[in-house]
Amino acid sequence: MKHTYKIEGMTCNGCKASVEQSLININQVEDVQINLESGEASISMSTHIPLEQLQSALSEKYKISEEVQKTARATSEFETQEKSKIQQLKPLLLILLYITVSSNLMHYKNWTIGEVMLDFMGLFYIVFSFFKLLDLKGFPDSFRMYDPLAKRLPIYAWIYPFIETALGIAFLMRFQIPIALIATIIVLGITTIGVTQTLLSKKTIRCACLGTALKLPMTEATFIENAIMIVMAITMLTFSL
Repeated sequence: MKHTYKIEGMTCNGCKASVEQSLININQVEDVQINLESGEASISMSTHIPLEQLQSALSEKYKISEEVQKTARATSEFETQEKSKIQQLKPLLLILLYITVSSNLMHYKNWTIGEVMLDFMGLFYIVFSFFKLLDLKGFPDSFRMYDPLAKRLPIYAWIYPFIETALGIAFLMRFQIPIALIATIIVLGITTIGVTQTLLSKKTIRCACLGTALKLPMTEATFIENAIMIVMAITMLTFSL
């Protein structure tokens, strides 16, 4: 069953992520979709949850009120839910396409798979870190919802975009490639564990791979993009030894 509630006190994407995480942690909650502009939350639950229980899960900063009555206008409030999975992932797929094409065009005169892979990984990190840095305050809260290390060590979520930037520069400049490859396996390996756990739990949360600027759902595509980078890193490291 799905219910829509009014939530007061949300002023930014960080607030939105905090409320999403608090509500999704309730056992009976299956999915949470929040519209920051209207200040409303659509909560899918296996059994009805009393309003008092929902309020107790939130910080005192936020006030949740009775269910919003559905009207004809309410159908447009959660457009991301109405879109197909491909439509929601369109920005991510386009970015990956542009990175793939660009890394190949950079070596069209002297194409080698190794050089293309290094530039792909470099561009991947630079582009993805850019989107995370657009909302450095909101990203950590979203990232901590599924990354195991960020959950235990909050500071890691704050420095993660800068780690990606540093790795991107290292790959593009061909600086300390073996170290960058090992770091890639570790960093993305940890994140992939969290992504896998989220997908297996069948809970729907926002993916923070492109920060909070783009509303991307956590899907198999998130797992695939991380897996591609890990496979590339292992392949390059194997051939470099």
